[in-house]
Amino acid sequence: MKGIRNFKEFIKAGIVKIQTPDKSRAEFLIKEAEQGYNYLLEVIEKIGIKNENANDYIKRCYDILMELVRAKMLVDGYNASGYGAHEAEVSYLRTLDFREIDVQFADQMRFFRNGMLYYGTILDKEYAEKVIKFTKENYLKLKKMS
Repeated sequence: MKGIRNFKEFIKAGIVKIQTPDKSRAEFLIKEAEQGYNYLLEVIEKIGIKNENANDYIKRCYDILMELVRAKMLVDGYNASGYGAHEAEVSYLRTLDFREIDVQFADQMRFFRNGMLYYGTILDKEYAEKVIKFTKENYLKLKKMS
């Protein structure tokens, strides 16, 4: 996995477009993330974390965090689309003053999620626990920014 590019490079490449802020779409994404996060916590409490549900939790965590990043981007007047959009959204975390180690972990989540969706990658309980911990640590921080 190669290092993630700087957010400005995604603008230059046309993957991220500058637009009028879209607060109503951002509010929708925030609400979706909130519902997804609450559901995630409920399912974890009732079912627990196992190898058999690790992939599902990892995908859900990634989606929750990226919905909040997309919301912040929309409020700030950015929209990513097409090939490289997910990478651009992860890169946006740097502009939000996330630590580089957290940006790299989010990029790893993106990479593994892509592997799950397109290549049949199976992840385990141990990694799911790390992803859930990361999500819990960053959910409120992102929600406050959006």
